[in-house]
Amino acid sequence: MTDVADLANGEYTAVVDSIEDGLATVFFERDGDEVGTAVLNADQLPEEGQHADAILTVTLVDGAIETAQYDPEQTTERSEAAQNRFDRLSRRPPSEDDS
Repeated sequence: MTDVADLANGEYTAVVDSIEDGLATVFFERDGDEVGTAVLNADQLPEEGQHADAILTVTLVDGAIETAQYDPEQTTERSEAAQNRFDRLSRRPPSEDDS
């Protein structure tokens, strides 16, 4: 588990994994790569982004969240892409009898 203070200053994509008992587990990504995971007080996140799979744009400065903005469009796009992958993987390949 990474602490936000361990991440460099700058902008990140943050993905909320879960929220339990007022604590949010958040994955931080930069340039498409996961660079850390942190447990934060959920109230540090925008209210509309306080749910699993929410996508946020977060700016870190000196080891703290300076801004966090919920991105509903990106949240929907990632959710749909994940569902599409699941649907493709769950389809049974045709058997020889189906030919």
